[in-house]
Amino acid sequence: MAAMTVHLDVVSAENKMFSGLVERIQVTGQEGELGIHYGHAPLLTPIKPGMVRIVKQHGVEEVIYLSGGILEVQPKVITVLADTAIRGEDLDRAKAEQARKSAEERISNPHSDVDYAQAQSELAKAIAQLRVLDIVKGRDH
Repeated sequence: MAAMTVHLDVVSAENKMFSGLVERIQVTGQEGELGIHYGHAPLLTPIKPGMVRIVKQHGVEEVIYLSGGILEVQPKVITVLADTAIRGEDLDRAKAEQARKSAEERISNPHSDVDYAQAQSELAKAIAQLRVLDIVKGRDH
């Protein structure tokens, strides 16, 4: 028996990253990890920097990095409105490592005029990108 599917749209300010039928998705909401399947109750929640793991029809997976945004679940459609969305395989490890180092340095330097909230946000985004890269790399091997 084929798995039940629901339509998913993943969009950012720049473009539409994904549109199609999925068996399920996994994303990090404000309160923790969310697994969304066909028939999920309606939901509207902020999402944290991380990824959306998409399981398409027939179990094919795709991973997209999200810098944050909003998840909306309706009976026949799931929508991820991301601030920024980048396919996992398109992320740049060197840039993510540099962003992580830069944010860590700004946080640990007590003598500068650091916007700690901004630096922590940038650190969370860089760490999320590196985690997505590790997942994509592990899947490819």
